[in-house]
Amino acid sequence: MKPDTISLLDEFVDLEPEIESFQDALLRGLSAKQKYLPCKFFYDETGSELFNQICELDEYYVTRTENRILEENAIEISRIIGRGCNLFELGSGSSRKVKILLDVLESPAGYTALDISKEHLIKSCAELSSIYPGIPIGAICTDYSKSLVFPFKSSEANNTVVFFPGSSLGNFDTENAIKFLGRVANLLKGSEGGFLIGIDLKKDREVLEAAYDDSDGVTAKFNLNLLIRANKELNANFDVSKFFHRALYNHKKGRIEMHLVSRISQIVSIGSNSFEFFENEYIHTENSYKYSLSQFEKMWREAGFNSSRHWCDLKEYFSVHYLKL
Repeated sequence: MKPDTISLLDEFVDLEPEIESFQDALLRGLSAKQKYLPCKFFYDETGSELFNQICELDEYYVTRTENRILEENAIEISRIIGRGCNLFELGSGSSRKVKILLDVLESPAGYTALDISKEHLIKSCAELSSIYPGIPIGAICTDYSKSLVFPFKSSEANNTVVFFPGSSLGNFDTENAIKFLGRVANLLKGSEGGFLIGIDLKKDREVLEAAYDDSDGVTAKFNLNLLIRANKELNANFDVSKFFHRALYNHKKGRIEMHLVSRISQIVSIGSNSFEFFENEYIHTENSYKYSLSQFEKMWREAGFNSSRHWCDLKEYFSVHYLKL
């Protein structure tokens, strides 16, 4: 990162989020009765590149469908949000989708990105600052899933709007998703703004499972990269050929479940630690919950929101909601 990169931002706050090490997470997860690994560790350099490839796949409808919904309804969304909003994006990543909004919002008072990866956060916000020189751009380095605070707000803003695209709410179980929605609702109290959020909808099992287990095997590489990363970074000796990727839709729980499944009985070492795998035993790596519109309405009402405007694609694969108190 260039030394002057931060100076390109109007405001930057580092809340110094506690970041669990990959090693601690791996040892803890593989020691559990049901082995697991947190999905946040997918995104090393290789994993991030593979995810970008996933987003371009025919089977993976999520990204392009949400983008299309935002693009086709951007003017209406802008009109509902109103003039002079202070826009905060949670888990901003490369801040790509927010450009659809920034291109149409009327005189936004500012944009602030929240993400846990400090260097990537500052870089992406500095790039936005050069694209939108007339909009104050800020950044907050934080783990929004654990603590949700906005240390600064523009005094020029007419309202506060929180943007949470990408159906990331689906990575929480339903109980914690409602709690998260409630934290956002508490932050918005006293504001005339709202919460713009992407929600993946329930649909045919075949469509869902294909989206998470594509015919080109890119999602399989993405999942298996966790083991390759462990070998590179933690002196593990996973034989990746002895594991396979599996993605299944759990209809009862309404979620896609991703696993890494052991093909044979084997023992894997990570440094001085050894872990036994039975044939067909799996490591649970990700959940992605899907909701119907009525299920999500029940959730946002329980969280404290009182009204919603939503937009869907023609197939009703995905939805974007603007929630208000």
